[in-house]
Amino acid sequence: MEAFFVPALIVALAEIGDKTQLLALVLAARYRKPWPIIFGIVVATLANHFAAGALGNWVSTLLSPQTLTWLLAASFAAVALWTLVPDKLDEDEASTAKSLGPFMATLIAFFIAEMGDKTQIATVMLAAQYDAFVWVILGTTLGMLIANVPVVLIGNFAAERLPLTLIRRIAAGAFALLALYSAYEAWMLGNVPSA
Repeated sequence: MEAFFVPALIVALAEIGDKTQLLALVLAARYRKPWPIIFGIVVATLANHFAAGALGNWVSTLLSPQTLTWLLAASFAAVALWTLVPDKLDEDEASTAKSLGPFMATLIAFFIAEMGDKTQIATVMLAAQYDAFVWVILGTTLGMLIANVPVVLIGNFAAERLPLTLIRRIAAGAFALLALYSAYEAWMLGNVPSA
């Protein structure tokens, strides 16, 4: 059971203050349907962490750390742009993204946001450490739920009082800063003199 509880604790702690908590708040405030959002988090996390546990080590041997960091920067930039889209969508009820609904929007957003995230990396390491792949994946998924379900529920109840435009802009800004920081790290990796 250690392979279940240790990953759950590690991921729950790693998620505190993470970008996915902010994403959960934005989704809850926008859709005001907590259960499809929570289910979307579960499915996205299971898929993401399964891929991380199964393929993470293999992919890391194919690409340089610099390339991986550039890819991370690009994903953060994409999420920053995506976060701004709901401002238009609130005014245009017929838009395609609006028709996705809370489950699909959460599934897509969480899956992308977790790419290269510290919890995905932790999942790779934990899956390598424990010889209980399924328990590790279930544990890391539980950790995500422990950290994000309360945020979804609070966001759902407080949605009418939340400044949605401001929250979206702050979220987009946070993702843009993460993209810039990751790009800086990638640039530094390419400029480190070899020994």
